Amino acid sequence: MDKNTMWGFFLMALVFIAFTWYSKPSEEQIRAQLEADSIAAVQQKEALVAEQNRKEMEAVKAEAARHDSTSALFQARQGEEQRFTLENKNVRVTVNSHGGVVEEVVLKNYNDQQKQPVRLLTHEDASLTLMLEGKQENIITSELYFQPAAVADGSEPGTQSLKLSLPLGNGSLDFIYSLRPDAYMLDMTLQANGISDLFSPSMNSLDLKWTDRARQLEKGFDFEQRYACIRYHRTDGKTKNLSETSDDDDDIDENLDWVAFKNQFFSAVLISHQSFSGSHLKSQLYEKGQGYLKNYEATLHTGFDPSGKQPTQLQFYFGPNDFHTLKDHNALSIVKDKDLELEDLVYLGWPIVRWINRWFIIYLFDWLKGFGLHMGLVLLLLTIIVKALVYPATKKSYLASARMRVLKPKVDELNAKYPKQEDAMKKQQEMMQLYSQYGVSPMGGCLPMLIQMPIWIALFNFVPNAIELRGQSFLWADDLSAYDDIIHWNKDIWLIGDHLSIFCVLFCLMQIGNTWISMKQQQNAVMSPEQEQSMKMMRWMMYLMPLMFFFMFNNYSSGLNYYYFLSGFTSILIMWVLRKTTNDEKLLAQLEAYKAKNASNPKKQSGMAAHLAAMQKQIEEQQRQQQKK
Repeated sequence: MDKNTMWGFFLMALVFIAFTWYSKPSEEQIRAQLEADSIAAVQQKEALVAEQNRKEMEAVKAEAARHDSTSALFQARQGEEQRFTLENKNVRVTVNSHGGVVEEVVLKNYNDQQKQPVRLLTHEDASLTLMLEGKQENIITSELYFQPAAVADGSEPGTQSLKLSLPLGNGSLDFIYSLRPDAYMLDMTLQANGISDLFSPSMNSLDLKWTDRARQLEKGFDFEQRYACIRYHRTDGKTKNLSETSDDDDDIDENLDWVAFKNQFFSAVLISHQSFSGSHLKSQLYEKGQGYLKNYEATLHTGFDPSGKQPTQLQFYFGPNDFHTLKDHNALSIVKDKDLELEDLVYLGWPIVRWINRWFIIYLFDWLKGFGLHMGLVLLLLTIIVKALVYPATKKSYLASARMRVLKPKVDELNAKYPKQEDAMKKQQEMMQLYSQYGVSPMGGCLPMLIQMPIWIALFNFVPNAIELRGQSFLWADDLSAYDDIIHWNKDIWLIGDHLSIFCVLFCLMQIGNTWISMKQQQNAVMSPEQEQSMKMMRWMMYLMPLMFFFMFNNYSSGLNYYYFLSGFTSILIMWVLRKTTNDEKLLAQLEAYKAKNASNPKKQSGMAAHLAAMQKQIEEQQRQQQKK
């Protein structure tokens, strides 16, 4: 590090200290803030007391209403909880007669960290309430008791059905559930029977309030929370989500086909045949150690016909975020006239990156997986195939750098010829002419490398979302979808956490190795003195990058760190092979032959060279005018 760089760091530190001192609040500001905090604490306490009083009043009113025999809801307010189970080989759904809705979902083919089947929804954490606005009183399903009733058998063979009837005056509101065989879809139909007199003629919709506390199902809290969110699909075909990294709530103006409470690898999705309107979605983060990731809340509106002529059709998907499984379940949707694009629950990156994952990486991964190989070997072969496909671009990039390297003596001559700063334009012009004569482009080594970046980013999005890696052990990692932590401790350390990921360390060390090799190549590369000065800072930044990667990736999945380690290792091998098979003398001879061949037929100057030449002529003309004056 040279003297100017050291002074730069010193001045930046000095500015930071001065800014910190300047922005320090005064004693008056501190006292005002303490007073404001005290007032806020009192207001919060008063709000809690008011909320408690409101709940007590509602309980009193509910108890009084329960004994009101004149109410159309009198019979529905009496009863006891009954639980009914619908089950196939994939999922077990429990429906509670109190409220008439799903209270628990168990995924039978997937285990949690305790080696028990995954409980996607639980009665302790999830709730679904339907509210219909009546003439005299509102119907709130969570306060009422449904009765089992016989269901007409018109479903496909193997489908399990359940009908729950809510007595309302002289009629009823029926909930009919149907669990498809060998699927993760649960159909829910709401049918009104003889209750139109309870509602105003203009009433044509119902409200739903769906909540859930998303449980931590995976080992890495930070990593899993980052991939958990509320995701929704608009009727215009766009899939959006609330923030994954902060509390967020939003009023959605557009109509929605579905709303999903998404974990990293599993989702509960609510679908409407009539679509949802006037939706309000809310997501709040939990702190680490509470056993939960986020608190989800969705307030939705959908169509309802009190006359019973048109039933309200809803549907649930309770299952894994598996791309192919979700795509297959689009065909089972109650919305027959469009593609719901449930596979968008698997986030595959920005448009160009998503395209690479969607049409290349997924099919390559499935093909390798089809051989029955261990996931560690699948990632190894995936790395080799990807590197083989981008090898032509890698070789082109290397040869471009090698050509610049063998021309270094000629560029040194130009640097010696124009040592003065005022001759920089002439030097740059002659340098561009030199490159043109030998058919060398300074950018030749960069553009092919940029082609590889989308693939690098595509794997960054694909591997953490690949449910096939979940629970798969490899070497010292017991789960390729989470961090490996054979070295761990009991207390979190800032920026590191409570463990040391060995695959992350290997990846970072490999990055340092790659950086060292690149820097060694650049020592012999063609550079002007100005470029060499700027490269000194660049070298320090390049060596700091692996340290930044360590703090970033220590909590990431071991499968992703393993892939990046393999990618870096194969890159070093490829660079070593290319260096051994490249003869600098032969390469220089090829460049000289190119120059001789084109000497009799000089090519038009490149855009950069022509631009520099025009600038040089303009500067010379200005100098001549000044000399005349």
